[in-house]
Amino acid sequence: MDVRHYMQTLGKQAREASRALARADTNTKNHALMSIASEIRTAADILKQQNAIDLTAGIAKGLDAALLDRLELTDARIEGMAEGLEQIAALADPVGEISNMTFRPSGIQLGQMRVPLGVIGIIYESRPNVTADAAGLCLKSGNATILRGGSEAIHSNKAIAACIQRGLEQAQLPSSAVQVVETTDRDAVGELITMPEYIDVIVPRGGKSLIERISRDARVPVIKHLDGICHVYIAADADLDMAEEIAFNAKCHRYGVCNAMETLLVDSAVAAEILPRLAKRYASESVELRGCERTRHILPDIHIASHDDWDTEYLAPILSIRVVDGLDAAMDHIHEHSSGHTETIVTQNYQQSRRFLAEVDSSSVMVNASTRFADGFEYGLGAEIGISTDKIHARGPVGLNGLTSQKWIVFGSGQIRR
Repeated sequence: MDVRHYMQTLGKQAREASRALARADTNTKNHALMSIASEIRTAADILKQQNAIDLTAGIAKGLDAALLDRLELTDARIEGMAEGLEQIAALADPVGEISNMTFRPSGIQLGQMRVPLGVIGIIYESRPNVTADAAGLCLKSGNATILRGGSEAIHSNKAIAACIQRGLEQAQLPSSAVQVVETTDRDAVGELITMPEYIDVIVPRGGKSLIERISRDARVPVIKHLDGICHVYIAADADLDMAEEIAFNAKCHRYGVCNAMETLLVDSAVAAEILPRLAKRYASESVELRGCERTRHILPDIHIASHDDWDTEYLAPILSIRVVDGLDAAMDHIHEHSSGHTETIVTQNYQQSRRFLAEVDSSSVMVNASTRFADGFEYGLGAEIGISTDKIHARGPVGLNGLTSQKWIVFGSGQIRR
């Protein structure tokens, strides 16, 4: 296969389809979304069969447990894909929304209209459910998309793509509105990220090395986050029963996700009481603990945490713990080591919670809740295209609004500039 020619063809088709999607009304897009959801449910057995091929190949290749977990399509995850599409259909359509209308002294009336970005290229690893989530969000927001999943999920992605194609046809939308790259040749990624004439935005979802490469080499804007080094801080006045549940859930609900806690910060005033309780809970899940010297004074059997541990996204049953003296020390640690993804404080003090919200500079900042809620589905976005830790355009879980832009519109009645 001539990869360059193949990707250029996909790009041309996507650009043409983006014009058709920009014209599509909300009912048409919702019809497509509901049809795709129905097709996914109908094809559940086929999806699991194709996914089993990918899982078998992944085990043979030696993929680690976290990657295999991301790769697996269970009944619940297949249903989750369908529900996510239905939630997107139920959301308000941002395209065409006009805001900030005002009259100028010249007599013209101006405002801003929300419009699609155009064509979105999405590069992701392992998780085949991203195929449906991304297609749905791009479709509802009026964007054509080219999806390049990892080679380890090629059979799963093709099976999901077939469902998407049937749903688009039922709504009389062009099949090229959503295209899945069917070659596993790595050169396809290089082509996709260097086609500004066809691609308006790239969204990478995968490991740090993938995102670093795309950020370095892309010739189009990138919506991204590199790491998910998330923190939970248990303050001195925290409800310790609540703190125990939050700290356990944030780490153990799922390991291989970007919103899992990687570092636990515990106020020195409550460390001696809460740490043994948490250590017992973590031991029940075989979580390896690595702590500072003050932590090891309370939990002498755990490993010493190195400086690198504070800057590591484990995506595994490993947790770093540091005992700190107060809110400022906790925020200093977060400022130095956070990746800007998600941080939580457990406290009953209103002033402390407000300071934490104001001063911690991450894309999601929480009070008395697990970091695992930093997710498009949980935020009511229907699904998410990814999470951005950048500060321009889109930040945090990126849903429909993050996949649109605004343009100025002007209404006149014959005014001319004098």
